[in-house]
Amino acid sequence: MKTTGCGPVEELPPREGARRGLLRRAKSLVTVGAALALAVAGLAMSPPAAHAAAPTVVSLTFDDGHADQLAAAQTMNSLGLKGTFFVTSGVVNTPNYFTLAQVQALAAAGHEIGGHTVTHPDLTTLPSDEATRQVCNDRVNLSNWGFRVTSFAHPFAAANASTEAIVRNCGYNSARGLGDIRTRFSCGTCAVGESMPPADPYYTAAPDQVENTWTLADLQRSVTQAENGAGGWVQLTFHHIANNPSDSITISPTLFNQFANWLKTRPATTTVKTVDQVIGGTVKPLVSGPAVPPPGTGNLVKNPGFETLTNGAPQCWQQGGYGTNTPTFSTVNQGRTGRAAQVVMRSYANGDAKWLPSLDLGGCSPAGTAGHSYNLGMWYKSTVPTQFALYYRSGIGSWTYWTSSPWFAAATTFQKASWTTPALPAGASGISFGLNIFSNGTLVTDDAEMFDAAATPPPPPPAAGANLVQNAGLETAGTGTLPQCWQTAGFGTNTPTYATLATGAHSGTKAVRLVMSNYSNGDSKLLPSLDAGSCAPPAIAGKTYSLRAWYTSTATTQFAVYYRNSAGTWVYWTSSPWLAPAATYTQASFTTPALPAGATAISFGLNLFSNGTLITDDYAMYDTVGAPAL
Repeated sequence: MKTTGCGPVEELPPREGARRGLLRRAKSLVTVGAALALAVAGLAMSPPAAHAAAPTVVSLTFDDGHADQLAAAQTMNSLGLKGTFFVTSGVVNTPNYFTLAQVQALAAAGHEIGGHTVTHPDLTTLPSDEATRQVCNDRVNLSNWGFRVTSFAHPFAAANASTEAIVRNCGYNSARGLGDIRTRFSCGTCAVGESMPPADPYYTAAPDQVENTWTLADLQRSVTQAENGAGGWVQLTFHHIANNPSDSITISPTLFNQFANWLKTRPATTTVKTVDQVIGGTVKPLVSGPAVPPPGTGNLVKNPGFETLTNGAPQCWQQGGYGTNTPTFSTVNQGRTGRAAQVVMRSYANGDAKWLPSLDLGGCSPAGTAGHSYNLGMWYKSTVPTQFALYYRSGIGSWTYWTSSPWFAAATTFQKASWTTPALPAGASGISFGLNIFSNGTLVTDDAEMFDAAATPPPPPPAAGANLVQNAGLETAGTGTLPQCWQTAGFGTNTPTYATLATGAHSGTKAVRLVMSNYSNGDSKLLPSLDAGSCAPPAIAGKTYSLRAWYTSTATTQFAVYYRNSAGTWVYWTSSPWLAPAATYTQASFTTPALPAGATAISFGLNLFSNGTLITDDYAMYDTVGAPAL
């Protein structure tokens, strides 16, 4: 497989974004010894005789369709230079990308519009049908907008024999790669220019993408080394033209202006042409990609356990994120079942990072039906809180940030995050979702699932007499000082202090102590996590439940009870009668009223509502039908 730089930073609405990583070609290295040998050899040689510049063609190419590339277009228009804009059709008319009117204005000014897929995936990681849809449908989209489309650029410059064949069969005359022409940054032994015609028109050689480390001298050298050598074709690739030095794939409008004005003054043997002008050929008939299969039944997530790899990456998954942070993505073998996906976040300032089902045309992304709600699930371990981030596909393949779930607590062992989405918006045809990390820490995910809520079979009822509380004895440690699947809660004016005790438990080795001081009003308590996943005890509307816990207390206490409603929101429900102070462990119990309609889970805990000390252990919640005797 051929890979190198070239990847956009996709900017979605302020709440979210999906940043794609940049793939890089390994740089050629010259050993110190070899460099010294070359230097010594050079001392014995006379300078080369002056010679006329070799015929050289320069193509100014622009990837992805970023709106700030209009600054370069204005400069080229003023100088009479024409460029090739490889447009990702699925992002046209979205924030920070070209509008259709702007692309039409580029074409009217004589610039070439080329294809770059619908959503910019790495084609080599996709099933053949999806890769074909990406390439063919992109050409159809652009052609339907009135453009003459003959040239293609491989996203991330990732290609192999299969993807090159797809590009050819979709009717393109050429496809540009990256990283096979000499620069001071890499490929020091490569040719100084591509041949005309190229040996492989479906992976034409080009220098690395232009990045913020390039100077005017670097840009000029890419041309003069060809002029002073064998000549040939030099395709320069730009992404952002803006004043943003922190973005690695951005150069300033000033630098581009300086280079374009210099390029205009080159000898007559150096010309600026579009890719289509260099390659030539007729416009071939349009070919549409294969239709997306209709939604199936069951789990709609492809490769849900990350078990299938393509080129070392989980097939049908991509890296996503936005903001200022440094994520490291990988797969690990210590998953819940087999392989899992991991994100390690460092240098966090804002934003997030996550693994997502590929933002594609339906070959990988789960299909969705407008108006339907979906039950999402994913198992995770995390040192920090996490949540689902969701996107939907609409139109010709545009992806939009949709919504996020409530937070899920950190977990030292695999826990299942579950959440039901709102109704999918009108016009939407696909969903992508993933658990994200939005602070420094480590997140491991596995076994994703998505079911149409209308077709999801109800979970099997728990066995009669089963304790529905997770980590009921508080024995499994969680993040910080609290047990796994437990959290603190309270309100009012008071000062609560919690500690997990290693001695003095009712059973086992752990209990939790709450000390209340400076009490004025309100309360404080330990509760099963108010989450949307597997920590909160599941419950069924209309049923009643027996709540139990063992405690010692210097003050009066009572059960405070909450339920999760159909929207996934936790609300206060009821409280038990007061329970007397107890110097030795005493079992508290309370039978709830019938659970309200739409409720799906219960959380409860003994509280303190005065100064004092409360120690609790061995919680239980049973369906009253089949509950064991007290």
